[in-house]
Amino acid sequence: MGKVLVVGAGGVSSVAVHKMAMNPEIFSEIALASRTKSKCDDIAASVKDRTGVTVATYQLDAMDVAATVALLRATGAELLVNVALPYQDLVLMDACLEAGVNYLDTANYEPEDEAKFEYHWQWAYQDKFQEAGLTAILGSGFDPGVTSVFATWLRKHKLSGIRQLDVLDCNGGDNGKAFATNFNPEINIREVTAPARHWEAGQWVESPAMTHKVAYDFPGVGTKNMYLMYHEELESLSTHFPEIERARFWMTFGDAYINHVTVLENIGMTSIQPVMHNGVEIIPLQFLKTVLPDPGDLGALTKGKTCIGDIATGPAIDGSGEKTFYIYNICDHEECYAEVGSQAVAYTTGVPAMIGAAMVLTGAWKEAGVWNMEQLDPDPFMEMLNTQGLPWQVVELDAPVDF
Repeated sequence: MGKVLVVGAGGVSSVAVHKMAMNPEIFSEIALASRTKSKCDDIAASVKDRTGVTVATYQLDAMDVAATVALLRATGAELLVNVALPYQDLVLMDACLEAGVNYLDTANYEPEDEAKFEYHWQWAYQDKFQEAGLTAILGSGFDPGVTSVFATWLRKHKLSGIRQLDVLDCNGGDNGKAFATNFNPEINIREVTAPARHWEAGQWVESPAMTHKVAYDFPGVGTKNMYLMYHEELESLSTHFPEIERARFWMTFGDAYINHVTVLENIGMTSIQPVMHNGVEIIPLQFLKTVLPDPGDLGALTKGKTCIGDIATGPAIDGSGEKTFYIYNICDHEECYAEVGSQAVAYTTGVPAMIGAAMVLTGAWKEAGVWNMEQLDPDPFMEMLNTQGLPWQVVELDAPVDF
């Protein structure tokens, strides 16, 4: 039994809190805080209606370390689950160190004024968390998160090492909107418009955003166009699995989505540099976020499935030569909405956030320090995926990927 403080009240938070409430033997008390308390109250009301569990709600400016420390102490939380914006990672880690509380997030820190997705800022906290006897878990979403655990599981049970790794993220859902992002528009568009990078032969190889397209037949979804992108788990996986020769990340997008983003980028609406508008300084991308559909409101409209997983090639543990395995999850948007009122993209991030929190609270992952998911024992996490709505399967492929 453990007490948890969840910071952030978006779609991922809603899923995580609902799933925590569905596991009261692990989460004895749940507190939820955000800058806008009414959003927390809405989530708490849904949780109460669906599960009967009461969630305490609070107003909090996550950038105010002293306020976060005071709330951690008032709630008696053993773990802070950060499902707020990645700009807030470091200040929330600072608050956890001051309050003596464990930490978990779903995405790595990035500066607000620069689209730079790197772990070095958070890895620099390793000694601080070790000396404090506290655990910090980084990237407990699906990608990063589950995809990293998938790689570790394959490396533990199927392969003695990973030579090539491709992370494939497919959303085959349709919400009927002309243009809408699957998660926080500000973060989503920053990722999509950033240059693509992948790891190959001991170095990073960079290419222009959205220029490398491959059609792939995804289990449960069908053939979709996927694009080479940069994603933060490539950095941590290539660091912690030094035998990797090539690591890439792919995400699917429809033609209409690509066309919309291209136009918005061409007219400056995806910029994160401040501009003056009617005497007021605004950031175009943040303004764009306010006029786009809220991903949290798309659950009732979205139909179809997601398929996310890893294709890994390496020497087989049993000595039978090189083998390639595809390990993945298929998630249904409508089933997610029926269970927790959210679409599958939020579900596939919120459920792993809950499972990662459970790993800390139960002691399965409790070593002091700052850890990426692939550094930890995959087995208890993988077991909970199967029982908490994200069942996975693994198949052997005939050969390494040829794309």
